[in-house]
Amino acid sequence: MFLFLFIGVLLGILGLLLPLYKARRMTDRLEEEKQQLMQERQLVVDFMHHMAEALGEGLTREALLQRIVHAAILCSGALSACVFERTDERKMRSSAVEGLFPPHRPLPPAMREKLATRARFIEQVLRSESFPDDEGIVGAVVQTGRGQLIADAGADGRVVRHEDPALKVRSLIAVPLQFRDTFFGVLAVANSADGEPFTQNDFSLMQSLAEQAALALHNAEFLHFQLEKRQLDLDLSLASGIQQMLLPKEAPQIPGLDIDARYTPAQKVSGDFYDLFTLPGGRLGVAVADVSGKGIPASLLMAICRTDLRQIAPRHDSPAKTLAELNRALGGDLRGMFITILYAVIDPARGEVTVARAGHELPLFLRTDAATGTPMAEFVGSEGMPLGMVPDEVFSAVIADRTERFLPGEALVLYTDGLTEAPNEEDKEFSNARLADAVHALRARGARELNDGILETVHRFAGSVALRDDLTLVTIKRV
Repeated sequence: MFLFLFIGVLLGILGLLLPLYKARRMTDRLEEEKQQLMQERQLVVDFMHHMAEALGEGLTREALLQRIVHAAILCSGALSACVFERTDERKMRSSAVEGLFPPHRPLPPAMREKLATRARFIEQVLRSESFPDDEGIVGAVVQTGRGQLIADAGADGRVVRHEDPALKVRSLIAVPLQFRDTFFGVLAVANSADGEPFTQNDFSLMQSLAEQAALALHNAEFLHFQLEKRQLDLDLSLASGIQQMLLPKEAPQIPGLDIDARYTPAQKVSGDFYDLFTLPGGRLGVAVADVSGKGIPASLLMAICRTDLRQIAPRHDSPAKTLAELNRALGGDLRGMFITILYAVIDPARGEVTVARAGHELPLFLRTDAATGTPMAEFVGSEGMPLGMVPDEVFSAVIADRTERFLPGEALVLYTDGLTEAPNEEDKEFSNARLADAVHALRARGARELNDGILETVHRFAGSVALRDDLTLVTIKRV
């Protein structure tokens, strides 16, 4: 009887202790999970610190990737790590590696003998090999965008089995390096230092590290872009300043001529240029040109063309001969680009203007019809091809002078296609016809007021649409 009573008491005590034991176990488990979480969080913070230091040091992309694999090993406890990037041919290739990370494919027999150099040799093999972006574990990450945890690599047929024991893969984690919609590559770690398989906690940690690494790569690209942009802005400002120095500061003062010029680049630097200079005998040389392309290359070619023109022009009375020599002088400087140019020599004493046109916009004359006395605005053509477009013998055979009378009250309007091709909100162009109408309506004005009226008409036509090309306008009026 006493025995039964003792057993009953013992069972009662056990019944009371069991919930306490379970509660204790649960508390211990929660504390353990909390410690693991805090440890994982600290590892992520440490990794972020490594990435911040790398960005602060202004590392190259290659050095930053190397820092990522180094930090991944420190934080994950893996023996080796590798970053794979995708090439333009949709192949995957190692960009950074640390430790004896096993090559993605089996080693050729001839290479196995070189394994004495170990890490350096493996790194060379990894950097030289490439494989399709849908092959193996790395390919699975690329195709799905999701990480891969291979706790037992020996049981996964996608993992290469190398003969060398040092390259045996026991456990593997591969995670995508992706920030928003930008895919940078795959970060992979192999074999835990304690010999145990990677766990779900390890996988979660690597995903967190990959997110921070991708953010670092994104920030590095952004910083690099900002530095390049700052340098480009400086270069453009310098080029723009030089270009402005090359343009005439003011028109030459020649009796009988009223001159005004306008120049509006669509960007900081322009491919347009104009020049005005005096020639012997009280004549005026005037050129308006447009270099193919935009930006710094066009502006540099413009500077070369302007300098050569100033040297050549005084040697010839004929604009056509001037442009023919200019075409020869530029020669190899054009490098696949070309220049349309109109060069005119105005002789107030003779009441004439002689024009040569190398593929440029037609000159517009404002004059009075000799027979009827009616004012009119008309375009005058002449033969010629752009500088640098055809061989010298062809250019010289085609270019031709055209001489027109130029009497008091008449005007010559020269321009680039940025004016006549200025678009409006309906994507219609200003056109030669509208230019002629504007000049005819403004015929009583002086050169400056005439240009003011032309530009006002263009801007009114374009409305809120910005210029899409450089605009140059030069008007010379006989007084």
